[in-house]
Parts: sequence; structure tokens; C-alpha cells
Amino acid sequence: MNPESPICSAKGCRAAAIWVLAWNNPKVHTPERRKTWLACEEHRASLSDFLDIRGFLKDVVTLEEWQARP
Repeated sequence: MNPESPICSAKGCRAAAIWVLAWNNPKVHTPERRKTWLACEEHRASLSDFLDIRGFLKDVVTLEEWQARP
């Protein structure tokens, strides 16, 4: 892994990020605002579940897809 490669946002994980979890806390952010967490394959589901249970999760896409967006 390249030292500049994005890493997973899960606590203590140093694996390369593959996924972008786009989220928004409606009590704090405007509707169009997107915050992001990065996830490796192992933590994608648990991080997604954490955000989804709170109603924050808006989108899950590959890092490659996210970086290709305009």
C-alpha cells in the first residue's frame, strides 16, 4: 500500500480504502452536504450499518467512482 493511499475510517484499521460512505446529519448539515467515511471491504457493512441506523447514510460507492465524479 502506498503511504499516501486513503485508509479505512474504522477505528484502528490501516487497510486500504475501497469504499466511500457518503453521509449527512440532517440536524447539523444542509441537505446537499455530504461528509464521507472511507471503508475497506471488511468494514464496509459495519460502518454503513452505523450510519444507516441513525438515518445518516446517503450513498455507498467505490473510491474509484467517487474520485471520478465531477
